[in-house]
Amino acid sequence: MIIAIGSDERTELTDAVIAELESKGHVLVRFGALKDGASPDEKRWTAAARAVAQAVSQGECQNGILFCWTGTGVAMAANKVPNVRAALCTDAQTAQGARRWNDANVLVMSLRLTSIAVAKEMLREWFITLPDKDEENQRCLAELQEIEKMYLSQNVSEA
Repeated sequence: MIIAIGSDERTELTDAVIAELESKGHVLVRFGALKDGASPDEKRWTAAARAVAQAVSQGECQNGILFCWTGTGVAMAANKVPNVRAALCTDAQTAQGARRWNDANVLVMSLRLTSIAVAKEMLREWFITLPDKDEENQRCLAELQEIEKMYLSQNVSEA
């Protein structure tokens, strides 16, 4: 699988996640501080999040992984990009639920809170869990897309 990965800083956690993904045969497209030669502007959390989200939204990568100190900033920024469903996860069960019920396509981790062991557990669940095809769940996902379309097609102040 081709995965977009980005962060505003490179840490022991980001390096461990990269090593884990590469050991499983994934191809990584790096952004932000994880990209060799990245400029200071490219390393900002907003820029890293946008780059990963665009790669996923445009179909260049099947999934994305983002990191920042709390995880909230990159999750908010990524979720501004159409067709991106970024989920800030703190454990394997949350990662599994984000994939199953929300069809999340960008996994977000906090650099402050996530241990390497928990990150590996989250990755395992993220990649083995498929979206739930239950009718009610599909209805909720369709409604989520409708909300996105509504706000994309008009000025937010008009919505």
